[in-house]
Amino acid sequence: TQEDIKTLKDDWLTDNVIAFWEEYLEREHLAHFRGAQIVLLRPSMSFMLIQTPNPLTLRDALPDFSKTTHIFLPINDCRNPSVAEGGSHWSLLVVSVVDGVAFHYDSLHPANREEAIATTKKLGTLLNKELQFLDLPDSPQQENSSDCGVFVCVEMRHLLMKKLLLAHNKQKINMSMGGKNLDASRGRKEMLSVIEEFRKEGERRIS
Repeated sequence: TQEDIKTLKDDWLTDNVIAFWEEYLEREHLAHFRGAQIVLLRPSMSFMLIQTPNPLTLRDALPDFSKTTHIFLPINDCRNPSVAEGGSHWSLLVVSVVDGVAFHYDSLHPANREEAIATTKKLGTLLNKELQFLDLPDSPQQENSSDCGVFVCVEMRHLLMKKLLLAHNKQKINMSMGGKNLDASRGRKEMLSVIEEFRKEGERRIS
């Protein structure tokens, strides 16, 4: 929506913007790696996971993780499920199912640590697998109060494109984002450009 696009200019990103970015990464990048078993879980699904007392009841609502190697989960600090677009901070949890490790990237470290740990435990129950939680305090840090969602989207693309999809079979991957300079303003412009391209493509198809 136009409201979602407005948030990309200088505000806190909505669930819809992050979900759109995940769909873009799937369609334009992940789809070219047919052997990849990587799941980009939508913000609504991540939130449902942390809010549900028994995650096993979500099996039918979530993707089949039986062959999945990695799961990306946007984490939100909203505690009230009745509030639409609630919360005030995003972070990123990347779970390596094959290694049994959950990597947490928080641009206002350690703001979302509790939510990330709780999500890791719920996902471990769902996968029937012990997951080690690994907080990464050297992750790039934001300089204001509104760039957290942009950091999540840019980090998601970097970890997917520059690390996981470039790795050879059974190669150990350094999942740290330490030392990585992240330009949130540039990230916002790139995301707006992608949305504009999709809009033009949609108009061409209609005409």
